[in-house]
Amino acid sequence: MHGNHLQLLKKAQALDLAGKALDASLAYEAYLKREPKHADAWSDLAGQLLKLGDFDRAQAACEASLALNPNHLSAHINLGIILMRKDRLEEAERQLRSVLVSDPHRIDAHLFLAECLLNRKDLEGARQVLAAIPPAGRADRSYPLLRPKHAELWAILGLALLEVQRFTEAERACRAALLLEPSNLRARANLGSIHMAQGQLDEAESQFRSLLADHPSDENARLLLITCLARQGEWPLAEQEIERVLQQEPSNFIVHKSITGTYYTLGRWDAYRAEIARFRTIDPTSAYLDYEQSFVDLLFGDMRQGWQRFEARLKIQKELRLNKRAFKQPSWHGEPFAGKTLLLWAEQGLGDTLMFLRYVPLVKALGGRVLVEAQPPLLEVAATCPGADILIPKGAPWVPFDLQASLMSLPSIFRTELTSIPAEVPYLGVPEEVPHRQELQVCLDQARESTRVGLVWAGSPGHGRDFERSLPVAALAPLAQLPGVAWFSFQVGREEVPPLPNLTSLAPLFENFADTAYALNAMDLLITVDTSVAHLAGAMGIPTLLLLSFQPDYRWMLERSDSPWYPTLRLYRQPSYGDWGTVIRRMVTDLTQEA
Repeated sequence: MHGNHLQLLKKAQALDLAGKALDASLAYEAYLKREPKHADAWSDLAGQLLKLGDFDRAQAACEASLALNPNHLSAHINLGIILMRKDRLEEAERQLRSVLVSDPHRIDAHLFLAECLLNRKDLEGARQVLAAIPPAGRADRSYPLLRPKHAELWAILGLALLEVQRFTEAERACRAALLLEPSNLRARANLGSIHMAQGQLDEAESQFRSLLADHPSDENARLLLITCLARQGEWPLAEQEIERVLQQEPSNFIVHKSITGTYYTLGRWDAYRAEIARFRTIDPTSAYLDYEQSFVDLLFGDMRQGWQRFEARLKIQKELRLNKRAFKQPSWHGEPFAGKTLLLWAEQGLGDTLMFLRYVPLVKALGGRVLVEAQPPLLEVAATCPGADILIPKGAPWVPFDLQASLMSLPSIFRTELTSIPAEVPYLGVPEEVPHRQELQVCLDQARESTRVGLVWAGSPGHGRDFERSLPVAALAPLAQLPGVAWFSFQVGREEVPPLPNLTSLAPLFENFADTAYALNAMDLLITVDTSVAHLAGAMGIPTLLLLSFQPDYRWMLERSDSPWYPTLRLYRQPSYGDWGTVIRRMVTDLTQEA
């Protein structure tokens, strides 16, 4: 190597160590113009470009390094990181696992693989990778530098486990983070959140106050404390903390979202509206504020304005963590479309799709061919809805079409008002093909002359408010008082079962919603929390008792005991935050009197 070239390399390495990524990348490029066959330098250049967010050039640099040395582990790691940043997670995982096959002690590969698995929602895989990282002092002298990242990933895993209500595992992950880095803020905050999610509000408050004593400017801890105080009913204290955080961060959007979330959960509507109005003075054109306002409109029955404002969600899909759908075809706005093909696409959850399929016959009446995209588990049931010419599984290639609209935009397109909701049921039925028809019928026949009652006590663990809408199984014990009932569990994904006599679980036989629809059609009554089965039952006209948390989803409105969307639903609402006991007692009393 020429002496001047070596000086260029040393300069690049010094700039790299100094954290000057742009200058270091320029120096590496200058060196590689003179020494283009240096695999290490290409990999190091990729690392600098990665820091700068120039992923395409970083990938090209990795590929140049690997062309010279296919076994260059640092280049493979950098390529894995680049693929992860590009959201090509499966390819990233393969790259990083290949490194660990060659060198199981590469701690940086362990860490980035764990991050990749967390992004893929493979929580058990991430836990195993983090647990397999060699102890400090072995194999890698840079371990002390990597320890904070190791701790942070444990803390992130703890939060992910909390979101799916695996509380014991979440706490273990957070404590693993604190063993590595006792001051880790995320892990300490997560421990408080774990307590709060389990209703241990005093312990949660103590954790948040301890964190704030050490870090008075930690806005996340203060926001969590506000939520905790609000759930305890300590509104004067909560409002003092809100005032404090707004003085510190008056224009912080994250602070605004947290405060409106707290007001929404506890039903403080005047305060909710006031906070939206306050933030409009900071960001007058914010589509997110229209989206927030839409929930109040819909809860209070102002359907026309609420659905119109709800369309703002399509402008903020990134903020809502929704996968943005890109279309070359223009949006449909309700005009006649004779001679054309219109795609109605599934946007969010299974329940949303089931709820808004009611509009398909109205769409069909306006024109040509109607394509309906639905999530694969719903396809057979969605095909029973009149008006759809072709059903397409979400994720499959589309049939050619001219126009498109989200199913969730149809209430706005049809200018739905409280008095014009298309609420005729049933609009969905039992498909001809039911995968487990015979096995289900054998289970159903066990009821004989008893009243058949279906039961769902928990929603999807991945739902952001699932800890509020799902019931602990012990809360359902009073249902055992009801005589002459054959209980059938429609509950999927939960191991604990309610202490009820003659409870038969049908969930193992549910291959898709065709099985669910067949079983629902045999029920005299369904008792359920707010989940997709409630929407299917409502769409089929099955008598249903819907158990709602203190602050329900927007579609159930406020105070009503009926639903304008589903005539066969009766609503039972928590009278105060977290009070499922009163809900169950009222329902048992009503059922006893009616029996």
